[in-house]
Amino acid sequence: MEKRVLIAVVLSFLVLYVYQSMFMPKPAPKPVARTAQSETAAGAGAAGAGAGAGAAAGSVPQGAAAPANTAPGTTAQAAAPAGTAGAVEVQVGETSARDVVVETPIATTVFSNEGAVLTHLGLKRYVNDAKKPVDLIPHNTEFSARPFSLETGDKAIDARLNTARYRVAYGGPTTDPKTGAITVTFEYRDSGGLGIQKAFTINPRNYTIEARVDGAQGFKTSALAFRMGSGLGDVEKVVASRYTKKAEGILFRDGAVERHDAKAILAQPAYEGNVRWAGVDDHYFMSAALLGGPGAHVTYEARTVTAADGKTTADYISYTVQPPAGTTAVRVFLGPKQFDLLQSIDQDLVRAVDFGWFAFLGVPLLHGLNAINGVIGNYGWSIIILTLLINLAIGPLRHKSVVSMRKMQELQPEIKAIQDRYGKLKATDPDKQKMNTELMELYKSRGVNPAGGCLPMLLTMPVLFAFYNLLSQAIELRGAPFGLWIKDLSLADPLYITPVLMGITMLVQQRMTPSTADPVQQKMFMFMPVVFTVMFVAAPSGLAIYWFVSNLAGIMQQVITNRIIGPPQVRAPRPPAERKMKRVGEGRTNGASA
Repeated sequence: MEKRVLIAVVLSFLVLYVYQSMFMPKPAPKPVARTAQSETAAGAGAAGAGAGAGAAAGSVPQGAAAPANTAPGTTAQAAAPAGTAGAVEVQVGETSARDVVVETPIATTVFSNEGAVLTHLGLKRYVNDAKKPVDLIPHNTEFSARPFSLETGDKAIDARLNTARYRVAYGGPTTDPKTGAITVTFEYRDSGGLGIQKAFTINPRNYTIEARVDGAQGFKTSALAFRMGSGLGDVEKVVASRYTKKAEGILFRDGAVERHDAKAILAQPAYEGNVRWAGVDDHYFMSAALLGGPGAHVTYEARTVTAADGKTTADYISYTVQPPAGTTAVRVFLGPKQFDLLQSIDQDLVRAVDFGWFAFLGVPLLHGLNAINGVIGNYGWSIIILTLLINLAIGPLRHKSVVSMRKMQELQPEIKAIQDRYGKLKATDPDKQKMNTELMELYKSRGVNPAGGCLPMLLTMPVLFAFYNLLSQAIELRGAPFGLWIKDLSLADPLYITPVLMGITMLVQQRMTPSTADPVQQKMFMFMPVVFTVMFVAAPSGLAIYWFVSNLAGIMQQVITNRIIGPPQVRAPRPPAERKMKRVGEGRTNGASA
């Protein structure tokens, strides 16, 4: 009896094996390869969610029709891929929370299956005060949804879609072998017929994430919007100053950049029209949706959040974007405001880096700074070299300015004598105009241009201010050490050495520069180095180094110029009678002079 039972069992297994081998359809192979990082992440996530769902979903090829989801714990029949027979049975719905981690060379991106939203985005090339990767997703506020939450126009549906536990399709992230892009797909459908598929494609080279909504059931996508959360996380823990830009709303509309702080957003939260991109940025980082143009709509929300200590506050700005009609996808940049990076994504996205009025000069100066650093390997020394090159280029203008100011200084006694003669006359007195005529004749006879000392210096100011704005905005200086006590060129000098040196050199330069100001004005000018020193105490050390080196270059040039033109030749004013006689001899009447 036992022998016959054993033979029957063996034969039964043999029949099942032959049947499955010959008649059951074979699983379709995956058309894309998965990276080692994605495999690790998917495996770790699947451990908490159960292996059954991942194994079944892994048989669905990328690009095939997504299987319909049913309520958690149930199954659904999905159409089999072309070339196979029958249907593939897949398990849908997950009963436990799960994170999906995507590792790239530049970032760690974490999605949650609860709402299919973004929960972490750590930038591997940038660290915070704790020396950990900067996380651009805030975690200390509760007033705003997580990035890529959905708005459909129905709050009940929104609540369901943004809290439900989605199934992770294909077992986890998949990688396109041609582009290297990594895609994470989430699927959900409840017993009431509400269904959706959300797919996220991460570009491993430029910090962009494209979110797509497909297979919508139970709601209309005509008013679909993506909530992008509270802009940026607490990445800059520095003392607030004029050199640190707070978070604000930013958008590029009708060919111009618009910046809106929390106060402005409270007055006008919604913007629409030809919006090419919109988001939130701070001093060095940005979250921006690339909307493409007409028909897009963006809404901001601002709140002031108080920290646990009850003293520190911060303005958090969230934004929601609605793509143009008929579009259920949005591409978002979440990363550093690095000029070349932004330019590679969208030419207009570089406008987020605020170089001020002289951006047309700041951009080539930034390229020059990066080129020098590519050779030197130290941004501190690169700043010094570029500063010296700039001063060398504007040297001829400075020389011309100093020469003109020296001539004006030599004429001061004669100028003062003319001004004294007319000093008692009122400004409305017609004879007062004779003073200006006499001064112009003096300038002409000496070959002096009154504006010659100012105009050349004014021409150099755009270059100097452009470089100043560049150094205050460039993320390249963030975390870049110079040496010795300066560990970060984007932060203030901890020992205040560079601001003090800057103030001293500024004082020396002022004392060496010829001046036509009266004694009272000269004393006021001598007070300026003190004011600048106090201002630069909180300035980034890179700015202080630039200003200090620029002052040194100016002192060196002043010494060279003084040797070329020699000491000043002070001219004593001629007596008034001498001028009168000269004018009479030139055919003028005595009544024409005072």
